[in-house]
Amino acid sequence: MPAPPTSDADVPRFLDDLGVPGLVDAHVHFLPDNVMDKVWAYFDRAETHYGRAWPIRYRTSVDERLAALKELGVRAFAPLVYPHKPGMGRWLTEWVTDFAARTDGAVPTATLYPEPDVADYLGAAVSAGARLVKVHVQVGGFDPRDPLLRPAWGLLADAGVPAIVHCGHGPIPGEHTGLDVFGEVLAEHPRLPVVLAHAGMPDFTGALDLVRRHEHVHIDTTMVGTAYSEQMAPLPQDWAARLVDVADRVVYGSDFPNIPYPAYEQVAAVAGWAAADDRLGAGFLRAVLHDTPARVLGLPSEPG
Repeated sequence: MPAPPTSDADVPRFLDDLGVPGLVDAHVHFLPDNVMDKVWAYFDRAETHYGRAWPIRYRTSVDERLAALKELGVRAFAPLVYPHKPGMGRWLTEWVTDFAARTDGAVPTATLYPEPDVADYLGAAVSAGARLVKVHVQVGGFDPRDPLLRPAWGLLADAGVPAIVHCGHGPIPGEHTGLDVFGEVLAEHPRLPVVLAHAGMPDFTGALDLVRRHEHVHIDTTMVGTAYSEQMAPLPQDWAARLVDVADRVVYGSDFPNIPYPAYEQVAAVAGWAAADDRLGAGFLRAVLHDTPARVLGLPSEPG
């Protein structure tokens, strides 16, 4: 087991010691500037929303953020967008399709919202090569069981394109959040490939239950186990042991750039899980940080 990284600049050393060609990050946010500014303004008021400050660590230009990802040793990343009202899903999907096409390392993605044309723009994005679809139940404030979404879920199930779904109650509950709620979607669409964002935070147990019940369900590591998150949603003490039988269903995600701490801390947290149980170890790390997200995103196992 290599020593965990101690800074962003130290992550490539850690990856090299581990024997992987780079990070594959399935949970990164790039949005149109006006939308990102509004997201950051929301986090500026985090003490009102969440009862604690949430200073954006990588509040820089697009070029600077892309350079920061490169410094971290990120080989590929999924730029995620999400709407909060009707009419935004198509526009954001078209924007992120263009962004991915002109950005090295960016994997084509899409988003959705319960609206009459969702299957049209989502189908177009999948045909154009979208490999991951962001679904934000909390921010969108919609019910994932909405009948308007049935064609979209069916489309993704048929195409084998995963949805990365923020459906847990963290950081604050929404009207339609909850692993039990999204569990009904999975029961209706058992072939739907899904990544449960933030490992279902704070319902980590419920997320792992869904992983065990549905063969196409994964969890991502986004913000899980970092010092900041442990203060509001601590992991079970036996977390590492719980991952042993689902070790190939854990996907690396960071939430870059909208995190209130250095990005290396997420890599170090995952390294800590691997070190906590001998049944995980370096093989688990290589899977989480590279192999499993590469497989979920349909990437070749090695660069090029």
